[in-house]
Amino acid sequence: MSSDEWSAAEDEGQLSRLRRKSRDSPFVPVGVVGFVAVLSYGLYKLKSRREEKVSLRLIHVRVAAQACAVGAVTLGVLHSMYKDYIRPRFFSVPRK
Repeated sequence: MSSDEWSAAEDEGQLSRLRRKSRDSPFVPVGVVGFVAVLSYGLYKLKSRREEKVSLRLIHVRVAAQACAVGAVTLGVLHSMYKDYIRPRFFSVPRK
């Protein structure tokens, strides 16, 4: 067996991989949780619609859920830019 082949022993578990990625970029899990929360709330409220069409309600829920995810990613990018460029320039903090 050559050394460039994949083996199950070298693969990290899904939970440890999720933890590592969450530590690297903490706003992505926030976006995912917000997306799921808005989506589940919208689908829960779908049954109590009044005179609104179902397709229109689903479009509104999808847009709100996407806005939550995109907003979290945007906050992550802004935080990363602040940490890498603005804070070292004005506060003389060494980079990690």
